[in-house]
Amino acid sequence: MSLLDRFLQKDEVALSRLISYVENQAPDYRKILSSLYSRTGKAYRVGITGPPGAGKSTLVDKLSCDLIQNGNEVGIIAVDPSSPFTGGALLGDRIRMQDLTTKKGIFIRSMATRGSLGGLAFATKEVSLLLDAFGKDFILIETVGVGQIELDIVDACDTTLVVFVPESGDSIQAMKAGLMEIADIFVVNKADREGANRIVSELDMILDVRRKKGEWNYPVVSTEAVNNKGIDDLLKKIKEHRKYITENHLLEKHRKEQIKSELKKIMELKLKELIEKNLNDANLDQLAEKVYSGQEDPYSAGEKILENLNL
Repeated sequence: MSLLDRFLQKDEVALSRLISYVENQAPDYRKILSSLYSRTGKAYRVGITGPPGAGKSTLVDKLSCDLIQNGNEVGIIAVDPSSPFTGGALLGDRIRMQDLTTKKGIFIRSMATRGSLGGLAFATKEVSLLLDAFGKDFILIETVGVGQIELDIVDACDTTLVVFVPESGDSIQAMKAGLMEIADIFVVNKADREGANRIVSELDMILDVRRKKGEWNYPVVSTEAVNNKGIDDLLKKIKEHRKYITENHLLEKHRKEQIKSELKKIMELKLKELIEKNLNDANLDQLAEKVYSGQEDPYSAGEKILENLNL
């Protein structure tokens, strides 16, 4: 039985191997994705991002348990920083979520960023496609959370959560032009700590301007993930957001924008491959010599290279 046949029969080992093929951009990995694409589009993708130490992994753990108790199958993509030595995932969220690995209906994959900016691993979207085709109802994507503006999460998910903790304090002001703009739901985790009510009030004040536009109400949910408090309310808000964007045709519009973004990415990759295939170091050396000697300028040389590519 082929690897693809085993995948279609819901063999998780086959799923793991196909994910590795995609991550490593193995030969013909695009053909595999192409053959499975018609089986996608059913899973709902939720992104969880925010500053380090906000308890994102614990939230994912508790949300996943609630979802499977309601009869859903869940895929988790935990994006970690890359090890500078191996290139692999450094934090290993599967260790932090080890209790989930024994639960039926949950599949966890840690992925390394491998230098990718924006908090997401380069192949995150492709891996979410595989989980979708595998039959997962919900896909939870947890980003690195190293403090950068993780705008990539919008292109990968349908609903985005930004998680804060009471200690975040003035960091809200620093991040509101970035993370604050991408969130659909705001979560104040570790709400049993001092300052939780203050940060909820600060968030509400910042969000009032957006709420007055008559759009989605951008809820702020208090949780204590470790104590499993507020998780039901958070899941309720996720489902309310799904209902809102579906009924207002925003989900359809957003996914079409995601497809356009993916098409651009595919074309960029193909163009890069063509350049690498048609332009060797010897040619580059010759062009560099001509530019250096004044016989050519880099802009014209670049145009000529593109004209000679076998597009």
